[in-house]
Parts: sequence; structure tokens; C-alpha cells
Amino acid sequence: MTQFYNSFWQRNLIVCYIGSFSTVFAMTLMLPFLPLYVEELGVHGHAAIVQWSAVAFSATFITAGLIAPVWGKLGDRYGRKSMLVRASLGMAVTVSLMGLVTNIWQLVGLRLLVGLAGGYSSGATILIAVQTPKERAAWALGIVSSGVMAGNLFGPLAGGWLPGLIGIRTIFLCAGALIFLAFIMTLTLIREEMNPHSHETVTTRVGWAQLPARTVTICMICMGLLLMLANMSIEPIITVYVRTLVSDASQITKVAGYVMAAAALGSIISASWLGKLADRKGHLRIITLALGAAGLLLIPQAFVTSGWQLIALRFIMGLALGGLLPCIAAVIRHNVPERMVGIILGYSVAAQFAGQFIGPLLGGVVGGHFGMRAVFLATSCILLLGAACNYKISNTLRYQMQK
Repeated sequence: MTQFYNSFWQRNLIVCYIGSFSTVFAMTLMLPFLPLYVEELGVHGHAAIVQWSAVAFSATFITAGLIAPVWGKLGDRYGRKSMLVRASLGMAVTVSLMGLVTNIWQLVGLRLLVGLAGGYSSGATILIAVQTPKERAAWALGIVSSGVMAGNLFGPLAGGWLPGLIGIRTIFLCAGALIFLAFIMTLTLIREEMNPHSHETVTTRVGWAQLPARTVTICMICMGLLLMLANMSIEPIITVYVRTLVSDASQITKVAGYVMAAAALGSIISASWLGKLADRKGHLRIITLALGAAGLLLIPQAFVTSGWQLIALRFIMGLALGGLLPCIAAVIRHNVPERMVGIILGYSVAAQFAGQFIGPLLGGVVGGHFGMRAVFLATSCILLLGAACNYKISNTLRYQMQK
């Protein structure tokens, strides 16, 4: 069957980039002041505030990960644009309501709901993966990914100074309004042409056993989990680790912020470039090289002696990791029948959310029992193991093609 491409894919890519940035920016805007808001809602005591902040923060990841395959399957059946419209409208409403809550249970409940209703950036990834010409898929997915990472970078920065200007509750209403603008853009500007073979999507079912490259697909889903696990395992210990490197106590949080931002900035810069390179050189090859480079770069991070060394290494590591998620999505897109792209990418997104949930727990356990440097070394081993697995699969596929 001839591959179907949407003639509006470039315009849709621009809208998805802006929408992904806007929704992620609005969602991460609240992270710096979330503990303050939890305290404002009646939670008292340091331990209780930390605990409830963690519960409210992770609630969204849990429900978003569980529902992602369902939204992917519905997108395959009813159209991907409808999933973006649903996600942006649902997020706009629930985020706005967070500014009106009166107790912690209401906040946690809305955080759970926003996970169920949301998923704009993952839906945008699926839409672009399906509509973009095969030879430009990783580049286009890199553009979407850079929008997501830019939102992750600038959202917390803005959230750090806005409470003092407009108040915490007003921020939630402004964030909801920003997401609503993304909803309007998505509704009015995105065009989803119908595939002339789309009736096959509904009438023909393909199970996992019938996937033409099942091993590769499962490996890519696992790589998404591994990548997010590796990224998030470092996050809980960065501030504590920076404390051992910086002598001036007043500079600890500032340096820690630079360390966190450095990796995100590197990924923003490299995402589309690595995606474009992968379209030419091969996605599995770039995934293997990027995982290997990131794994090796983690080793010196365990032995740095100053903050600027850690910032530089995290930036270079961000450059290496920037194109991984777009390449993973591109490999899945190329090896899965079109009628199953949504649901399989949904499983991939669910695995990434699982990695975001497991990573901090793993990093905390390893750091608490074996020291902070051990977290970097253990994460390095995980990434190098992933690189070895990808190298083996890449060689296997090359051998099969030569036969």
C-alpha cells in the first residue's frame, strides 16, 4: 500500500510545536511554587508539605501513563486532531480550576484529572509521526521535541518569579488561558486529511504477534523508559550534589538551577539537528551513538570538583540526548502498520511516564545507600547497556537485510 502523507504537515508541525511548548510551559510553571501552594491549602509541617507536594506532582504522571495507550488507540480510530483538541481543552479547564481549590485533596484530584485529560505533546508527536514524509520524520519529531524541552526549561524559570508579581492562584488562571489559546490554534489551524485507505484502520486488526518488526518495536518502547529513567534518576540529587561542590551556601540553588537548565538547553539545540542527521544516517545508529556518548559523559560527572564542570558536562550530555526521543518515535513509526501507530506510540509514551516515575525513586534509593556519585555511575551503566542492546539489534537488522 502506498504511504499516505498530509499535504498540510508543515503547517501542522508549526501548530504542534507552539501547542506543545505552550502546554508544557503552563504545566511546569507551577513546579517551583507547588510546595508553597500545598502549605497555603492547609498542610503544615516540613515532612507533610514535602510528601503532599510529591503526591501532587507525581499524580499527573501516573494517570497520564495509564491512559496514553487508550488515547493512542482512539486517535487511530477517530483522528489525531480530535485527541489534541480534547487534550488542550481538558487541560485548560482543569489547570484553571486548580487556582480555585480550597484543600489538598481537590488539588491532587485535579492533578489526576489533568493527567487523564492531557497528553497534548504526546498526541502531537503521534500526529506528526503519521503525517510527515518518512525521509523527514525524525527531523520533524525533533522540532516537536524541542518545543517540549523549551517548555520544560522556561516554565520553571517563569514560575520562580511570577508568584511575587501576580499571586499563585492567578498563575493557574493564566496558565489555563495559555493552554486555551493552544486549543483555539489546534481547532482552527490543524488540518487532518483522511487517508483513502482509512477504512482498513477500523476493519483490520493487527495483533502484537503480527507486527513485522516486533523485537525492534519492543526495544524502542524499552529505550524510552530507560532514557526517562536515566534522566530522572539524577534530578532528586542534583541540589544535594551541588552542595558538595559549591562553598558559598547562597549560590547552591542558583548553580543547581543552571545544572538542570544546561541539559535541557543542550537538548533543545540538538533535537532537530540530530533528527535530521538520523534521517540520513539511520535512526538506530544515532540512538546507539547518543546513548553511548551520554553513558560515558556520566562517568566524569561523578568526579567533578566544581559547579562549572558539572554544568558543562550536563550541557554536552543534553546535546547527545536531544535527538533520542524523536528517533525512537521515528523507528516505531517506520516499523508499525499505520493503523497501529497511535496505540504503539501510546505504549511508548506510557513507558516514558513510567520511567519518569521510577527514575527519582531509583536515584533516591541508590544515592541514600551508596552515595550520590554512585547514582551517576549506575545511570551510566544503564545507558551503556541500552547502547549495547541497540547496537546488537542494528547489526541483526543489517544482517537480515543483506541475506
